[in-house]
Amino acid sequence: MAIVHDWLNQSGGAEGVLEVLKELYPEAPIYTSIYWPEAMPEVYREWDIRTSWLNRLPLIKTHHQPFLPLYPLAFEGFDLRGYDVVLSNKSAFCHGVITPAETIHICYCLTPTRFLWDYHNYIRHERVNPLAASLLSPILRNLRLWDKAAADRVEHFVAISEGVRRRIQKFYRRDAVVIHPPVDVRRFQPHEGHEEYFLIVSRLIPYKRIDLAVEAFNRLGLPLKVVGDGRDRRRLQEMANSNIEFLGRLPDRQVEQYLSRCKAFVFPGEEDFGIAPLEAQAAGRPVIAYAAGGALETLLEGETGLFFREQTVDSLVKTVSAFKAGDFDSAKIRCHADGFGKDTFKNKMRAYIDKRLG
Repeated sequence: MAIVHDWLNQSGGAEGVLEVLKELYPEAPIYTSIYWPEAMPEVYREWDIRTSWLNRLPLIKTHHQPFLPLYPLAFEGFDLRGYDVVLSNKSAFCHGVITPAETIHICYCLTPTRFLWDYHNYIRHERVNPLAASLLSPILRNLRLWDKAAADRVEHFVAISEGVRRRIQKFYRRDAVVIHPPVDVRRFQPHEGHEEYFLIVSRLIPYKRIDLAVEAFNRLGLPLKVVGDGRDRRRLQEMANSNIEFLGRLPDRQVEQYLSRCKAFVFPGEEDFGIAPLEAQAAGRPVIAYAAGGALETLLEGETGLFFREQTVDSLVKTVSAFKAGDFDSAKIRCHADGFGKDTFKNKMRAYIDKRLG
């Protein structure tokens, strides 16, 4: 077994999946384009991580986006002879590795490459200026052609959600089974009672739509705490009134405490799956989420939270105003989250891979 991952210069949901795959197959080496040890958890330094030639380029570890046209070449350059199975954990380019005829390539698809196939939304949320967008357009067109050709090399696709399964069918013309990604529910414990603040835990980048929540809570005047950091933080803080508090990155233990004591968790973006809302549910707290993407598969309306139907400030304000914490039972919310635990994921992935090996 070899595991292939896009890049290791930041820690997020994709890396959480990688860590569980590594638990499942501890002897498997990790092939990746770039690796920045200082930005990753300490345990990664114990792993066998094999990088591409891109890793030697200056500035790439802190600014990897300008090098996007080079990633296909990097992944196609790996020598993967000698493996029975290559498992790619893909949100960008890593499914493009070339494997020998006797090797089975299974792609755990976090999403068909978002900035290629959802280009117009991407440049709108990232606020790319028109000149840059016009220069990007032919580059992304060529990358889309490569991305589809790379998908043709994969023997089997596994999707993280029904939404991703449908996009794999649409963009790659391939079938996929759905295995939801792992949530470490055992980290979280419900707390008796709650405090009055609402909570967001997220990277602060444009497509997460934290701006929507900031505008809504500006209008509501209710306390909102925002945990996380990112390039959008300054803009969001400048928008926010005094009832909104930005806490930055926090140790896991503090995040767990904030989750278990919040009135509700707010999830304003559209995600392919969304780990954070399930972590909130593992802590026994209800979620207020935009009714799209993975939230439709992980949130039970009226039982573990509420949906707002339009991705607008008015819709979110209306739903928060109607929310009553007393309508929700922490024990039932936690029970629902247990169905998405790490053991469930490991059992399903192991069974799927064993079946494909025959």
